[in-house]
Amino acid sequence: MAGLVYFSSRSGNTARFVQALGGPAQRIAVAMDAPLPMPLAPFVLVCPTYADGTGRGAVPKQVIRFLNDPVRRGLIRGVIAGGNRNFGATFARAGDVIARKCNIPVLYRFELAGSETDIARVRAGLNTFWGMVCLTTA
Repeated sequence: MAGLVYFSSRSGNTARFVQALGGPAQRIAVAMDAPLPMPLAPFVLVCPTYADGTGRGAVPKQVIRFLNDPVRRGLIRGVIAGGNRNFGATFARAGDVIARKCNIPVLYRFELAGSETDIARVRAGLNTFWGMVCLTTA
């Protein structure tokens, strides 16, 4: 499995999800003034959602800061979004926002720290995703 970059708040739900996946991962720190990871290869971003009732503020500010760098943004290949189903239509909204802004796919959505089923599906899905060959013509 190729690398992951993730953000997790102090609750640690997303961190627990990523740790359960195993494999290489870099964390975007909670502190806004902390150094940002600099991936050296394509990565999938794992991001929780923090939206108000209308969906505003879905993407954490730390993740926006991370993606504002064109080099980092150029390496993102997909997003996996976390959330809480109690928030209805805004569940995992950060994934939709990031996918639209970065022109990448939402690969999966999970609730809180994910379930055993989520972990198994994401592991298998990432292995398939990174194993795909993309052909382009000029």
